[in-house]
Amino acid sequence: MSCTVEQREQIRRAARAIEDTVPTVAVDVVAPNASQYDAWTLDAVLRNVDGVPPEVLRELALAGLTLRPTPSQAEFQHVTATVQSREC
Repeated sequence: MSCTVEQREQIRRAARAIEDTVPTVAVDVVAPNASQYDAWTLDAVLRNVDGVPPEVLRELALAGLTLRPTPSQAEFQHVTATVQSREC
């Protein structure tokens, strides 16, 4: 399996796990060519939470993702994380 496919699957698994773990408004997977980070990116909008819940941090850590600083807006918490770049 190529590095790109592995990274895509890695971020998709994390997105599904987050959707199953906490109340979400949306969870998107963004390809490197459309991401400001030039990497596979997970963008999530969580509802009814203060900060990033430990369950989400756990899923990001298990998937080996890097949490990116993202400000919250109103009652929604935004979470952005990217696949750590590595040599394949």
